[in-house]
Amino acid sequence: MKIMKNSFRGGSDGNEQLTAIVATLLLVLLAVESATLLNLRSLLTVHAFIGMLLIPLVVLKLASTGWRMLRYYRRAEQYVRRGPPHMIVRALVAPVTVVSTVTLFVTGVILLVVDQTRGTVVGLHKASFIVWLSAMSLHVLSRIWTLRPALRRRLAGRALRYGLTGATLASGLLLGVLTLPAADRLQDNMSGSIGIDSR
Repeated sequence: MKIMKNSFRGGSDGNEQLTAIVATLLLVLLAVESATLLNLRSLLTVHAFIGMLLIPLVVLKLASTGWRMLRYYRRAEQYVRRGPPHMIVRALVAPVTVVSTVTLFVTGVILLVVDQTRGTVVGLHKASFIVWLSAMSLHVLSRIWTLRPALRRRLAGRALRYGLTGATLASGLLLGVLTLPAADRLQDNMSGSIGIDSR
């Protein structure tokens, strides 16, 4: 419990900084992940690896933004003073982003576990990506201007927030490495279905 309290030192400003740190890292990794879609048949292993790497970071991002909303609705002074996001973002963009993000990653994990490159789950994975891309684009456009100022602030607990993000990234790398054999099988499955030997 003490560690949890220390993780949020800096109040609402510290929460914003943690969110900005994770968001900046996610923007880079999601750009790389999106680039694999240009040649998914040969980059499926990379796509799956980065997807698994992203999961802990996405969870941390959802936790930091969820914490902000929880504190706001519980009327914590600093969070109330900062105010809620714009109504459209709060009522439409954020819920759609969260639901499509969860659906996108859950279906991706299912595909990796069951070793499928076709079928209903693949269709749901693709559909959730389209919804996610639209919602995420709006979310990024509404928040990207706040990233640099939040990252540059010297706040109590700053090193801890960077350390937490680094540890989360390391856990994602470990998850990606552990699931590489499944990603390779998925790659072979796709390559075999179109008559290509991927090795």
